[in-house]
Amino acid sequence: MADLPHPLAAFIVGEIRRARGAAGMTQEAFGRGAGFSASHVSAVEGETRALTMDFIKGADRALNNAGLFERMVGKLGTPSWFLPWLDAERTATQLRCFQPSLVPGLLQTESYGRAVIRCNQTLSDDEVEKRLAHRMDRQATLTKATAPHFIAVIAEAVLRRARADFREIMAGQIKQLTTLAERPNISVHVLPDEVSMHVGLTGPFSLARLPDHKWVAEMENQLGGVVVDRDDDVDTLMSRWEMVRSEALPRRQSLDLMREVETSWT
Repeated sequence: MADLPHPLAAFIVGEIRRARGAAGMTQEAFGRGAGFSASHVSAVEGETRALTMDFIKGADRALNNAGLFERMVGKLGTPSWFLPWLDAERTATQLRCFQPSLVPGLLQTESYGRAVIRCNQTLSDDEVEKRLAHRMDRQATLTKATAPHFIAVIAEAVLRRARADFREIMAGQIKQLTTLAERPNISVHVLPDEVSMHVGLTGPFSLARLPDHKWVAEMENQLGGVVVDRDDDVDTLMSRWEMVRSEALPRRQSLDLMREVETSWT
């Protein structure tokens, strides 16, 4: 159940199971209403198959409950707009990420991730730790047996942004970046500071290639974000990806630069 933080996924599955039982529905009858086979329903309820947004929406249809479970997920944990991206991220055969201001979440250390999340001063310590645990759980995507090829382009300024009390965290983060970038399925490319103007300055975005070869994209902003699947919009982001990727350093040169910066922080 990698799509949602495990405690939340287990809770939602339990509630769906109870609602199905209360409605007197067998797994087969529930599956017909939800658009899934009885074996699929059994696997989700037994926690041997991932809980997806499609299944949650199907459960709402089968139980005719006006979207209760979809709203519950949005209220209790992951923002509803982000759930389709988690589905895409989990099943992707290739992931591409451009980040001009932060280390991508899938590559962050626990210390770096906590510092980033804590920037939102409206969050309680408990909320920070819950969001951090979710972020760390998502990183299993890059190390599983069927891990996608992950390509990240990050701005050099991201590596060098460290005041005195943040340098130890940043040194650890860059060390993790270089370690991960040595994996055969992960490439990290640095966009050097000397490239002062480029199309990526308008903001970060990610792209996922799905098993059916379709691409979807995700963009975040101050109010949340959006998942993009319209062909024209994805094509625009794909074109912008090619532009920023072409300005970035090759893989080996990027590793050398990251090691140079890491040395300067230690």
